[in-house]
Amino acid sequence: MSLNDYLLSHNYTKIRFSISRTNHLILKGKINNQTGLFILDTGASNTCIDSKDIELFRLSAIESDTKASGAGSNTIETQIAHHNLVKLGRWNHNNTDIILLDLTHVNQALKNYNTKPVNGIIGADILQNGDAVIDYANHLLYLKKQKSR
Repeated sequence: MSLNDYLLSHNYTKIRFSISRTNHLILKGKINNQTGLFILDTGASNTCIDSKDIELFRLSAIESDTKASGAGSNTIETQIAHHNLVKLGRWNHNNTDIILLDLTHVNQALKNYNTKPVNGIIGADILQNGDAVIDYANHLLYLKKQKSR
């Protein structure tokens, strides 16, 4: 039995991703029913959206005392938006907290490699919630569907 067949038979859904010139895993998804382009980042603890896209994704954000950290900085100001709907392919989660921060430096780096800018980052919070399996060879992310309540 192939990995694909096994996971699909165990209530997973698959989401195709691409690999950018910068070796980032890139996928399309929806936040609050608005489509965006995202980096799939296993090293990011939380899902993040560029603060300039707060209206696009209909986020209701509040100030956060937490400072984000990443390559090059650990003092990035953040906001948080609670109770958001995230859809990746046929997988969804309707109670996701999203961190808002300035992703200008990320998009500038992508632009330097003639790569499309992203709206945000899908982080480990989503990957853990969906019991993620990443199939690098076939460019597929598998997430386990939520049980209906």
